Amino acid sequence: MAGVLWVPDRRDVIYIDHSPHMGDEMPGEHPMLVLSTKAFNDRTSIVIGLPMTHSPMNASNPFAVKLTVKKGTADSYVLAHQPKSFDWRARTARPHPMGQASLVDFQDCCDRLNAIISIC
Repeated sequence: MAGVLWVPDRRDVIYIDHSPHMGDEMPGEHPMLVLSTKAFNDRTSIVIGLPMTHSPMNASNPFAVKLTVKKGTADSYVLAHQPKSFDWRARTARPHPMGQASLVDFQDCCDRLNAIISIC
């Protein structure tokens, strides 16, 4: 549809630049699972989400959620203990080929984050 601009939505997997970073935070462009709603993201230009990685060291991380992905695709882990917020427009975020996380995986990520920060 001409003239319609993309806006990230809840459950979307996007690419976004995590730099500048500090300490043990991931630098550079990485996938991120979007937690915030499309309406919020559009109005504020801020996206709230959880970073993702392919690093196998996360297989034993109790705060990492292994996503269900297509067969033959590298394992992807959502780091539920590292919520981030970024200006997605300024960082030129874009859709990831993965599309969206499944409802089950998304709920697992939310549950693990909630276990840490205890939001209602």
